[in-house]
Amino acid sequence: MDYFLYVDNPMNTFLSMQVFRRVVEAGSFVQAAERMELSPAMASKHVRHLEDHLGVRLLNRTTRRLSLTEGGRAYYERCAQALNDLEDAEQAIRADRLTPRGTIRVNSLLSFGTRHLAPILSDYTGKYPQVTVELVVSDRVVDLVEDGFDLAIRGAVGELKPSSLVSRLIARAHLVACAAPSYLARHGTPKAPADLRNHNCLTFAHSLSLREWTFGDDAAQQRIAVSGNLVANSIDVLRAAAVAGGGIAMLGTDVAGDDLAEGRLVPLLPEFARPELGIHAVYPSRRHLSPKVRSFVDFLAARFAQRPFWSGAPKRSRAR
Repeated sequence: MDYFLYVDNPMNTFLSMQVFRRVVEAGSFVQAAERMELSPAMASKHVRHLEDHLGVRLLNRTTRRLSLTEGGRAYYERCAQALNDLEDAEQAIRADRLTPRGTIRVNSLLSFGTRHLAPILSDYTGKYPQVTVELVVSDRVVDLVEDGFDLAIRGAVGELKPSSLVSRLIARAHLVACAAPSYLARHGTPKAPADLRNHNCLTFAHSLSLREWTFGDDAAQQRIAVSGNLVANSIDVLRAAAVAGGGIAMLGTDVAGDDLAEGRLVPLLPEFARPELGIHAVYPSRRHLSPKVRSFVDFLAARFAQRPFWSGAPKRSRAR
C-alpha cells in the first residue's frame, strides 16, 4: 500500500520526494503521475523543485528515457529507505490502533481484584495474547495519571462523583449488614437499624462514613451511628473478622456473596433497603482510547453481566 501526503502547497518537499521515487521506479513521468493522480506537468515540477532544493541534478531527461545522475542515484536510495521506514511506522501505528497489544496497568480494589479479576485474567490474555496485564490491588484511591495507570476498578454507592475521568459500570453488587451465626447466638439479632448502636460493628477505614451506616432509599433514609472494636483498611480483614464471629460488618455482596450463600454469614435487616453498590471501570479519557483499554473494559462488562454477586441480595424496599 502506498501512502501519500498531499498539502495545499504543491511544491511541498516531502511530496516532491514521493513523486521523485515514483518517477524513478516507473521510469516515466506519465506513469508516475497517473499512479499519484497528478498531471505529468505537475510531476515534473515536483522533481524540478527537489533539484532546486538540493542544488543537484537528479535525472537526465531525454525524449525517450530517464536516467539517474550519480547524485540522483545516491539520493534515491536514501529517499526510498526513508519513505519506506515512514510507511512501516504508519502501518505499525494503524495496527496498534486496531489490535490490543502492549501492557495495560490496572488498579483494583483489593478484594475485587483478588476474588474476581485474578481468576479471569487468563481468559482475557488468551483472547488477546499480545496484551500483558499489570494488576495492582489496593483499597487506596490512586491518581490514574500521576501513578501511571490505564484504568482503575472502583466501587461506589450510586453514581460516581463528577470528575475529569470517564467511568463505565461493569458490575452491580449490594451492601449488606451481616454477621456470623456464632456472633448472633451470643449477642442477638438486630431487628431495626437503631439496634446496631448496641452491637459491635466492624468498620472500614477508607469509608467516608466511617462511623455512620445508611439504611433506606432516598425517600426515607436512616443514618445510624455505629461503633466497634475493629477499624480496618481492608474489606477482606473485616470479612474475615465477621466470619470468625467478631461483629457485624457492612460488606458488598461481591466480597461476602459466597459466605452469605453458604451460611457463614447471615444477612441482617433485609427489609431495610441499602443503596446499590456499583463497580466501575474508570479511565482518563474516551478520546483516542487504546484498543487494550477498550477491549479490557468490554471484556469485564460482558463477563460480570453474566455473574451476579449472590442472587439472594435484598431487594430495595421502603425503610420502616
